[in-house]
Amino acid sequence: MNAKPPAPGLSRAGKSQRAAAPLGELPTPQTVSPGLPPAGSFDALGLPPELVRTMTGLGVTEPFPIQAATLPNALAGRDVLGRARTGSGKTLAFGLALLVRTAGLRAESKRPLALVLVPTRELAQQVSDALAPYAQTLKVRLATVVGGLSINRQSAELKTGAEVVIATPGRLADLVSRRDCVLNHVRITVLDEADQMCDLGFLPQVSDVLDQVPSDGQRLLFSATLDRNVDQLVRSYLHDPVLASVDRLAGSVTTMEHHVLNIHGADKYATATEIAARDGRVLMFLDTKAGVDQFTRHLRASGVRAAALHSGKSQPQRTHTLGQFKDGEITVLVATNVAARGIHIDALDLVVNVDPPADAKDYLHRGGRTARAGESGNVVTLVTPNQRRDVNRMMSEAGIRPTVTQVRSGEEKLTAITGAKRPPIESKGSGNAPFRGLGTRPGRPAKESRKAAEARKTAEARAAARVRKGR
Repeated sequence: MNAKPPAPGLSRAGKSQRAAAPLGELPTPQTVSPGLPPAGSFDALGLPPELVRTMTGLGVTEPFPIQAATLPNALAGRDVLGRARTGSGKTLAFGLALLVRTAGLRAESKRPLALVLVPTRELAQQVSDALAPYAQTLKVRLATVVGGLSINRQSAELKTGAEVVIATPGRLADLVSRRDCVLNHVRITVLDEADQMCDLGFLPQVSDVLDQVPSDGQRLLFSATLDRNVDQLVRSYLHDPVLASVDRLAGSVTTMEHHVLNIHGADKYATATEIAARDGRVLMFLDTKAGVDQFTRHLRASGVRAAALHSGKSQPQRTHTLGQFKDGEITVLVATNVAARGIHIDALDLVVNVDPPADAKDYLHRGGRTARAGESGNVVTLVTPNQRRDVNRMMSEAGIRPTVTQVRSGEEKLTAITGAKRPPIESKGSGNAPFRGLGTRPGRPAKESRKAAEARKTAEARAAARVRKGR
């Protein structure tokens, strides 16, 4: 396609196509340009004074490592490849550069000048909220386009003109197909959480978008990992990129503690309920939407202020639920992996994997909801005997050495690690139907039943007798 000449203020700096790396080889400091040195402070970047005043008013005074490493090159118009864990400050790492380089320009109707692609609706809204005050200061118009909301309303917003569009791939593809968004004026393209976009199957849509924006535009790609399909994007669409690698996937911040709680399958339900009843907020992950809904209903019946979040909820419902959790109206957010990325909650100190995640990447992104931006936090995973081998392998792949503790509901050890306590109300539940995904039945008291306790004591006595007899 024919690309327009770069708009003023958006020219690239010394772009050249680098040779493609061998298949499977990850970009390294030896195969990418070294770029400019990291910035010691925001003052050293020469940002507009009005932007600095806004940042100071919001308490943004010192750059995080990923910001210090990437902003000098991003502001200079270079392609940037940022490898950093979730919660490391990536939004301002690309957002400040994008806004500064777009300030003073005016987009035509339906033709944005900059584009931010993200994998989830929640992350799109978070990016929009984070950049809004700085965009307002620089008089840059933002538009957020995601699924689950009125496409006609979003089309109307794009028609009035927006310099920066923050989008999920599916909804952007719909708007482009309707000719409600035209990408031939886009000079800066950001791919945030690129690994998750690939994991969710968005690679064809992302590639199609990158094929439509001008080929000489600036590309900023941020990802926790640079493997497989992400490397394909890097090799195909980034030109002479500067690599900034901060907080590799295999690392965990020192302010985050990881715990594996080995539990009996029949006690999983009661253990999870007591953790949910703790003082303070907690984010709890389950595998399925049905499991999330069922556990949430049980927690509410137990007097715990809980709400569910998963892809089966409408976008307004999801937004409302997140707002309640952030404001403290609810203390427990029960979610599927839809909440594993793109959700930032201040001072969230506990994440619980009621169902262990499927792989190391999911584990680290779930855990990344806590201990964000230097705060402390705990990640707790409940593990039944038949799950131990898989969880051990997953932890090894993630580079995590958790503290492993055998616990039972009602024990002081559980309270010491998680703050668990008995729920305000002993829920009666439905009586007999097994609680899918949690290994026991609704209404089971927090402590084991009398029958189970007697059976356990009898088995222990028989084992002790065998030992005495030398068997």
